[in-house]
Amino acid sequence: MMFGRKKRRIERLLVVEDEPLVAFDTEHFLTGEGFAVAATVDTVAEALRVIAADAGLDLVLADVSLADGSGVEVARAAQGRGLPVLFVTGSFPQEARALAAGCLAKPYPQRDLLAAITAIEAALEGTRAPRRLPGSFSLFLSPA
Repeated sequence: MMFGRKKRRIERLLVVEDEPLVAFDTEHFLTGEGFAVAATVDTVAEALRVIAADAGLDLVLADVSLADGSGVEVARAAQGRGLPVLFVTGSFPQEARALAAGCLAKPYPQRDLLAAITAIEAALEGTRAPRRLPGSFSLFLSPA
């Protein structure tokens, strides 16, 4: 298509969120924006299983505080598979910075989630991030 959407580098996502309403809203929003949500899970154990089994993932969105552990464990597993992680959390541990592509502080408007994913995608592609990033978002990647 000549005037179609640009092919995204980030298309398939794993959502790791234990608050059901937030998980549902995130999955619904991302699907509406053209992303494929490979799975939405609410535990570290489930997230680790999906990361190990799904070679087609492009990004992991992970809360830090989960019922059965920490999203930091999820980020370590994702990093081991070469997957970028966007933490979406109200309490980001600074020691996890080396494991993540970025962090979006909760609560956030949906447009900020999209802007965060776009900024991570730009950094992964080696291009500049958009000039205006949400105030609640920290990008840890530099353009490759």
